[in-house]
Amino acid sequence: MADSPTSEIDTPDASLTADDSFTATSSAGLTYPWGDFAPGAGQIQRIANGISWARIPMPGSLGHINSWLLDDDGGMAVVDSGMLLQSCSDAWKALFEGDLKDVAVTRVFGTHMHPDHIGLAGWLCKRFGSEVWMTRGEWLTARMLAADVRDEVPDEVLALQRSAGWGEDVLAELAAKGWSRFSRMLFKMPMGYRRIKDEDLLEFGANRWRVVVGSGHSPEHACLWNEAEGVLVSGDQVLPRISSNVSVNVSEPHADPLGEWLDSIEKLLRVLPADLLVCPAHGEPFKGLHTRLIALRDEHNRRLDDVHAAIGKTPLRAIDCFPLLFNRAISEANRELATGEAIAHLNRLLADGRARVAMQDGVNWFEAA
Repeated sequence: MADSPTSEIDTPDASLTADDSFTATSSAGLTYPWGDFAPGAGQIQRIANGISWARIPMPGSLGHINSWLLDDDGGMAVVDSGMLLQSCSDAWKALFEGDLKDVAVTRVFGTHMHPDHIGLAGWLCKRFGSEVWMTRGEWLTARMLAADVRDEVPDEVLALQRSAGWGEDVLAELAAKGWSRFSRMLFKMPMGYRRIKDEDLLEFGANRWRVVVGSGHSPEHACLWNEAEGVLVSGDQVLPRISSNVSVNVSEPHADPLGEWLDSIEKLLRVLPADLLVCPAHGEPFKGLHTRLIALRDEHNRRLDDVHAAIGKTPLRAIDCFPLLFNRAISEANRELATGEAIAHLNRLLADGRARVAMQDGVNWFEAA
């Protein structure tokens, strides 16, 4: 039985899992019952009946992921594990020597397929003989990306970046990075998993959690809602201070993830009560769910209007839209995320009939319809 992960990615690659979309989001109207407190190394904090909180450190701008521990028969279920990094596995070892000493991990949930959420899922399952629980869309996407092991960057990736407006110098830098980065961020996953679906009711000891699925940030993101206790484990579907990255990627270059994201916001507003205690993957537990969802929705719609107005004056490429979408300069480490998010906004305008596109020399130029 492996006691620790056997490989570790370089810190720069960790930027691929960053969830902030670089937009200036508003947290006005939210309250934080725990303030800026976070549990320390080896510690967990009880949040409500049936749920405790551990914080797993990570490099990069996010700095951490919250792991939510759900009371279960025979131990605790882990929701989101952290990445395949020594710092993350060391944090778990400290927990197993500290507040989780002699506590079994009964199941490992991944809210979605990004490596900061499932990077150590396989390690925890192997250590405790437990299973991974995920939605089918997240599981299959993760398995597909992890299996795509090759040295050279695929031509389709370079073509997508070229279509966004990047020149040959940037494309050469991208090609030099190589491929297979996703697989290096995951401990080997089990061959099988337990599927969860929207509206499933899951029994965890004396508590019942309802699965609430959203989309846009990832294909089939699962939140967990304890109606009796008024608690929502939101993953990256709702974050208190940043807006989750909503990107077009090479697997589905003509997709409309921002449309899915906005539809999911309307669904959560309709399905979930406003007064829940929200337990996010990044940041602190908060109250003000509907306030936050409305702020996220309205901000994206303002950004769409800004881009629409700009392409009404002159045709633009995706990279030309960065100043309209992001509140800071985009570094090389965040270039691919920003490009994917800019394309997502333009694809939303296409899907809504507010834009049209023409390709010239491999570059997409957008103008208002």
